Amino acid sequence: MRVGFIGTGSMGSILIEAFIETKALLPSQIHASNRTFDKVKALAKRYTGLHAYPSNVRVVQRADIIFLCIKPLEFQTVIDQIKDEVHEEHLIVSITSPVEIKDLERKLKAKVAKVIPSITNSAGRGASLIMAGERLTERDKDVLFQLMKSISHPLWLDEKYTRISADIASCGPAFISFLLQRMIDAAVEETGIPRDKAVTLFTQMMIGFGALMAKNKFTLESLQERVCVPGGVTGVGISVLEREVDDMFHKLFKATQLKFNEDVELVQEMFYKTST
Repeated sequence: MRVGFIGTGSMGSILIEAFIETKALLPSQIHASNRTFDKVKALAKRYTGLHAYPSNVRVVQRADIIFLCIKPLEFQTVIDQIKDEVHEEHLIVSITSPVEIKDLERKLKAKVAKVIPSITNSAGRGASLIMAGERLTERDKDVLFQLMKSISHPLWLDEKYTRISADIASCGPAFISFLLQRMIDAAVEETGIPRDKAVTLFTQMMIGFGALMAKNKFTLESLQERVCVPGGVTGVGISVLEREVDDMFHKLFKATQLKFNEDVELVQEMFYKTST
């Protein structure tokens, strides 16, 4: 199996590194290109045997599965570059949420899927989201699922749930990191605890929390009940959170959905204003 990556920016490089480090792929199985060639050359230097190209066309010519790890408004340009080299047996995998499978199927002869990875996949953990186009065979689905299973917990998903699922699985680590950073800041400011100690405590708390969830020892609700004893400090803290959080996450998801809808409209305009 030869796997290509067009785009080796943040998420493209995370996927490449994760596949290699989990031994799902050998460096020699990977063919990659990037608009800034120095970035992909750096990956090839780090992982001996990885094939780096200045041309997206070369990736398509050499690979069986091709991940498109590019920004939404770069798709038409890349499609125009590669479409004559794409054939029916290629599996094109977009990792860009506002680019819809049906549009890629209209523009390319290949089988098309969408995968939404997460930064947590770089640790071989966390979910990845998989959506299949109509042309994928059961074997194609299994190959893609097994590839993503090597670095994540893959979930098949209806494309209409792309945004909210990506908010949880892909954006979620950044949201949680922000909240934890605010908790650390408050702990330091309110009590004077050394910052490095607070960071260690919060980090180890999150590692332990993840382990509890992974072992299915508690649900979120039962964990709160177990820790929150009657008349205890935890209950006082929960009361503050109930009062202050209110509809914050409703606002968050409304805002991300609005941005997603705007991005989808821009992609549609790009595709069909320049349609050939």
